[in-house]
Amino acid sequence: MFRHSGKGRTYLHNLKLASILSGVAGTVNIVGVLGLNTLTTNITGHFAFLSEEFFLKDYNMVFIYFIYVLFFLFGAFVSNTLTELVSKHKPNASYVLPISVEIGVLLIVSCSGLLDIHQVILSPVLLSCALLFAMGLQNSLVTRVSKSVVRTTHLTGLFTDLGIELSQLFFYKGVTERKKLNRSILLKGAIIGCFFSGGLLGGFAFLSLGVKTLFIPVTLLLFALWYDRLLLRFYNIKRRLRNHR
Repeated sequence: MFRHSGKGRTYLHNLKLASILSGVAGTVNIVGVLGLNTLTTNITGHFAFLSEEFFLKDYNMVFIYFIYVLFFLFGAFVSNTLTELVSKHKPNASYVLPISVEIGVLLIVSCSGLLDIHQVILSPVLLSCALLFAMGLQNSLVTRVSKSVVRTTHLTGLFTDLGIELSQLFFYKGVTERKKLNRSILLKGAIIGCFFSGGLLGGFAFLSLGVKTLFIPVTLLLFALWYDRLLLRFYNIKRRLRNHR
């Protein structure tokens, strides 16, 4: 899902990547909302809250929302920086470090549920910053890997594009155009559906697990990280069995 790029990257690669990581984003988002009262997968809402608090002259909250925005931005910055550095030496493994950092951040936040969340070192604001950083990491990596075809944390743009493409179904009659359009609609539908499913699953899990619900997206990320290797091993075993016949 991650390793393939350029002409070697197919629609199916993007569909798999979109499905898994949008599920991750949906789960992280609902944990942020229920556990920390914070949106963690986008910054649009934070700009609205920032403007509101500025109007109410609550400058402490203005500062906090500004920090939220910066942490998402910092996550995207770190993700691309790590990818660029690693790609110079191991192009096929450039995705490993950003995903590993994201897994580490989610593990730290999930383990915070075992401690007092209201300690200064583990304040809800700090944990929210950590989740925003993780989602900035993920969105930047996915955008780069898929050449901006897949975005797993921003539904506003997806619904906009989906509305446009659904309208185009009435006008695009060519076989090639319709096929391309249908595939694009399916991809966006998969992202939206998996984001919603991740949020739904995470919401129910949160009732019993609290912030430890983040172990679910950690598991999904580990699977995504090892998927290409597991698939390669499967094909190698299949090839050996075929040669022994």
